[in-house]
Amino acid sequence: MDIISSCSQVQQTCMQARHSGRTLALVPTMGYFHEGHLSLMRWAREYCDLLVVSLFVNPAQFGAGEDYQHYPRDLDSDVDAALEEGVDILFTPGRDSLYPEDYATWVEVEGLSGKLCGRSRPEHFRGVATVVCKLFNLTCPHKAVFGQKDWQQLIIIRKMARDLNIPVEVVGRPIVRQEDGLAMSSRNAYLDPEQRKAAPMVYQGLLYARERFESGLTDPVQLEMELKNFYQKNLPQGEIDYVQIVDCNTLDRPGTLKPGALAAVALKLGPARLIDNILLG
Repeated sequence: MDIISSCSQVQQTCMQARHSGRTLALVPTMGYFHEGHLSLMRWAREYCDLLVVSLFVNPAQFGAGEDYQHYPRDLDSDVDAALEEGVDILFTPGRDSLYPEDYATWVEVEGLSGKLCGRSRPEHFRGVATVVCKLFNLTCPHKAVFGQKDWQQLIIIRKMARDLNIPVEVVGRPIVRQEDGLAMSSRNAYLDPEQRKAAPMVYQGLLYARERFESGLTDPVQLEMELKNFYQKNLPQGEIDYVQIVDCNTLDRPGTLKPGALAAVALKLGPARLIDNILLG
């Protein structure tokens, strides 16, 4: 495995590989690998000749007062895990290489970015779209693989790639969960033992929402209200950011629920902001 921090070097290496007929896959990450990250690498490994994993804690997607400085990092462990998964290139750019002092260009997907997480994190998806666009330009992948836990991110990146004519297939892969249902996330490391014990209720609430839909509830406003009540009763220590039932492509609330609608939630539990989602039907 090659560990490359130079933007020009990784771009040259990937362009040469693509021009020689090799297929490339990219898994963008912020590191602190867990089984969710590794599942993306394993899937990508099966569909490419050259597997590139980027590791960059992107400052542009953190707002004021958020956890950029404290975001968990463990480069040595990540290198070992990437080696184990057969990664060919681990791309580890520095902050200044992606955002030099005079940096002034941003990518923003209008409409989608202002919904769900974008309401409380208004600049988050501008930072996400910008860095992913740069990563696509630098690594020239045929496929880029993202986890579906960040559903909004996934559809924003797909929209960006279509709108900007970037020749990459954006692939979403299923959420990987702990045995008790908690969606895997690097931020789970923030949870103390009591919070960790309570955290699976986030997923239990989503299962409850699916059950209510399957039992015949088709009013999204009513289902949102019931899901909020579920969390207030069963996860009282959690602070709700949002509980929304939306169309899985537009992120707008439908008039009537149909199979394929998305129940999406974000709750703050102690220092951790936990997001999760489930498709209904």
